[in-house]
Amino acid sequence: MMRALRRRVLTPSVRETQLETRGFHVKNAEAKQQLETVGVSFLQGYAYAVEARSAEQAAGWLETVPVAFRGFAYEGAGMGAVMLDALTGGRRLVGILEGGGRRHTYMVHVGVGWAMARLPRFLWPDVSGFDPVLRWLILDGYGFHQAYFRTDAYVRDPGLEHPFSWKGGPDAYSARVIDQGIGRALWFVGGTDPDVVAELIDAFPAHRHGDMYAGAGLACTYAGSADEDELRRLAKHAGEHRPNLAQGSAFACEARERAGTTIAHTHVAARVLCGGRTPGEAARVCTDAAPEGCDGGDIPAFETWRQHIAAEITSVPHA
Repeated sequence: MMRALRRRVLTPSVRETQLETRGFHVKNAEAKQQLETVGVSFLQGYAYAVEARSAEQAAGWLETVPVAFRGFAYEGAGMGAVMLDALTGGRRLVGILEGGGRRHTYMVHVGVGWAMARLPRFLWPDVSGFDPVLRWLILDGYGFHQAYFRTDAYVRDPGLEHPFSWKGGPDAYSARVIDQGIGRALWFVGGTDPDVVAELIDAFPAHRHGDMYAGAGLACTYAGSADEDELRRLAKHAGEHRPNLAQGSAFACEARERAGTTIAHTHVAARVLCGGRTPGEAARVCTDAAPEGCDGGDIPAFETWRQHIAAEITSVPHA
């Protein structure tokens, strides 16, 4: 009874993920169903993390989510684990990351950012304990949350600045990673319509477009609901930011390949956006370019990694 009550108190309402509630663009019924199933899967993972007796039990439940949506459930579990730990002083997040979440580590890190967007700063997790490269994904999750739930401020008023600082790295780069998360959310705000998504991105100052296209590339590859023609249109809209779009797509391929959740759409997106590569080949570009450490310089290792991926994935079309 206590676990059920904890779930009811801590878990957001499914209604919050419905496109009508959010005021997002509806391309067609199929895209609407896809995006709303993503939201339901996220909340299911969140509920599993806060209701389970242990991280092991939560992981067992998470593995029952259909393959196409399992990563989103782990993302929700990352958020739920942080919320639970903040209220109980527990170590649910550590348990998930060290257990079943290891294969979904990117998605779990993103979920941490969702929790930070909802918790007061004094309850934020100590980010110094996270991998110095992957912890930037936390801010991707933070940016996604803000664009998804605070759409008027973060999307519909693109000229508005939102200063941000944290202990994980320099403020200037932090703003860029938040933009990557905003770009990922724009795939949802735009209802997976490449023309609408591009219009949303173009409304922002030009210096932010590259990071937003990287986020859109990740979302359109991981979340899907776009055919080959639509993906090509998005690439055409990206223009000079095509390498950023490809880098985000490669990230998504790596996330799905690592977790064993690659689906048919991943193959289509990799072929169109990653120079004719398969998801496995695009994923290897990411793993081969992964930094061995973090030197703490002015350019974070995470950004160097992204630049290397973008250069390699667009240098020569893959045979």
